[in-house]
Amino acid sequence: MELLEHGAPVPDPLQPYLEVDRSRPRHECWVMGHMVAGLDGTAAIAGRVGALSTPPDQSLFRRMRQIADVVLIGAETVRREGYAPIRLSEETREQRRLRGQTPTPPVAVVTRSLDLDLAASVFADAPEDARTLLITCAAADPQRLEAAHEVATVVIAGQERVDPAAALQALAERGHAVVLCEGGPRWLGELVAADRLDELCLTLSPLMGGDLLPVSVTPPGAGLSHFTLRSTMVEDGTLFLRYESLPPERRSDG
Repeated sequence: MELLEHGAPVPDPLQPYLEVDRSRPRHECWVMGHMVAGLDGTAAIAGRVGALSTPPDQSLFRRMRQIADVVLIGAETVRREGYAPIRLSEETREQRRLRGQTPTPPVAVVTRSLDLDLAASVFADAPEDARTLLITCAAADPQRLEAAHEVATVVIAGQERVDPAAALQALAERGHAVVLCEGGPRWLGELVAADRLDELCLTLSPLMGGDLLPVSVTPPGAGLSHFTLRSTMVEDGTLFLRYESLPPERRSDG
């Protein structure tokens, strides 16, 4: 055991995340999860994440998107949080171009039912070079599927449900090497159960008493997943933790 102590100030909180080598994913693409929780593990307050997020977290949350090739979100999170297309500054867009990325990462929404407001900003205001993707399954309602094609790029990933591996394979085939998942807890749990989460960036806010909803909801029967702590940062009582998945040879259920 060792004591973690406050160290030197970090001039740019995003820089440690930019320096991570994500070029060697374990599967189709590198999958990051970015979540926030209270000290009691709660992942929402009155059904929404916003009240959990402190100013330092809000700033880093927005900036973290510039790392990703695509931002992946579950449908319930889109409905509750009122998602819009990703907006980046021109300077940030140019930095992405220099790294060989598209100027803006598109949003990809995971939904089995396609029960979404297709006139919402996340679809209607998406730029042509970052059209929103809708990842669904073959069992989706045909009429909703037809309507979805009008406002988004539709991806079929699975038969009766959205299969995480199939969804990520489809994103990888479209050139999305780094996938940033922003929730929700159930979709994150699906990714963990499928052994597809390479990295978890977890913010702990200094509060308690939110909803009875954890950061990740693992499907029944899923095994344990093992991670190792790679870095920590702190600002105004908000703790930023970065974990990476352990390789199989270093995992142990004991």
